[in-house]
Amino acid sequence: MSQVNSPLEIYKVLPKSNCRKCEMRTCMAFADAVLKGKKGLHQCPYLENSIIEQFEGKISNRSLRIEQQQEQMMEHLKAEVAAIDFASSAERLGASYSNGNLIINALGKDFIVDAKGNITSECHVITWLTVPLLNYIKQCQGKDPAGKWIPFRELPNGRARQPLFGQRCEKPLQKIADTHMDLLFDKVVYIFGGKYVETNFASDISLVLHPLPKVPMLISYSKPEENLSRLNIFFDTYTENNLDAESIQMLCTGLATMFEKIAFRHG
Repeated sequence: MSQVNSPLEIYKVLPKSNCRKCEMRTCMAFADAVLKGKKGLHQCPYLENSIIEQFEGKISNRSLRIEQQQEQMMEHLKAEVAAIDFASSAERLGASYSNGNLIINALGKDFIVDAKGNITSECHVITWLTVPLLNYIKQCQGKDPAGKWIPFRELPNGRARQPLFGQRCEKPLQKIADTHMDLLFDKVVYIFGGKYVETNFASDISLVLHPLPKVPMLISYSKPEENLSRLNIFFDTYTENNLDAESIQMLCTGLATMFEKIAFRHG
């Protein structure tokens, strides 16, 4: 067998039953996870050993290259952050400075960034937060939020990314809100320091959370009427003065994926 480069090549040998015994929602999602090195073929209980052996060694090289690229990108980013004067940057970032470290509150938790760009926290440090946090240190102009909310597509560089943002961020959260509304919003409030607010938007629930100190986001949800609900994510008009659109999308996609996993565990 030649090198496997597409999830479709893996999907062809799967049962296509979407049984979720691999802890993924669909067989296609499982195939994609296998290609990215996040899952192993052995985690599908219906595959025979002979099929698994056919794929052995054909996927790992691709996964390794991806991991190496990510590691190189992270090391480059950390080096750029290490060149920044933390003491003079703390106020700009809405952070605090102590013993040579920056302390930045993200999603209600404190993250400590040392002089080499390494990040530690009492909670789990994950890539979808690490990269935006380091970019925030680099990019943030210290612009305080204006208090005016706009959709992602109206950010200076948001329009081109809107289709993917809607697909990976807003739609998954809307689906969770429709089936696990209390779970979603209670978690946002009690785990991530979100706050319920009143807005001019016609919605049943609106709450604000701060993925980063000067990058607030507003989640607005309207309960189903005639089987149609609505969930939108809004950002402050000055958001891209402090963080680029790609990093914002990474943050929101990470949040949505995390809540999908929580909802999956709750059935």
